[in-house]
Amino acid sequence: MLERLKNSLRSAPIVMRESYAYFIHPISDGVPELKPELIREVVTSILKIAELDVDKIVTIEAMGIHVGTALSLVTDIPLVILRKRKYELPGEIAVHQITGYSKGELYLNGVEKGDRVLIVDDVISTGGTMIATIKALERAGAEIRDIVAVIERGDGAEKVRETGYNVKTLVKIDVDEGGVRIIS
Repeated sequence: MLERLKNSLRSAPIVMRESYAYFIHPISDGVPELKPELIREVVTSILKIAELDVDKIVTIEAMGIHVGTALSLVTDIPLVILRKRKYELPGEIAVHQITGYSKGELYLNGVEKGDRVLIVDDVISTGGTMIATIKALERAGAEIRDIVAVIERGDGAEKVRETGYNVKTLVKIDVDEGGVRIIS
């Protein structure tokens, strides 16, 4: 199961950003190319585990967009993207996010009080972006029905679980300068 994803992760190049081993992969970076069979395998697997009785799929710019879009196309559930650009629309919520290698602002638009949402993202590492997303959705009055990340790395999923939300992941990995190792 998920052999395309696992094999592609095992061969992912590693780039060191200070002491952080960053893996380069089509799902998490769109590089070198995102093959249709890989995104199809990922979305098919998400369909098997995700709660789909939702009003909206929420994802985070930039690398959650292709997974969220493919899932939206298959399910006919509208997609909302947390964007890096401020639009100043009524009700816009600023989301401060910190990851293992960066920090910045994201902006939530298009989620209304009472919306039932599924959060989908490419990778959960530190949990910073996901926890910030959850807080923004709570401020908007949304009901978070499920959270799915394609790749789990580090302790971020556990940090999210400590907030009371479960995170489902397709594959768990460890990364160091030697490469990507599949844990589960």
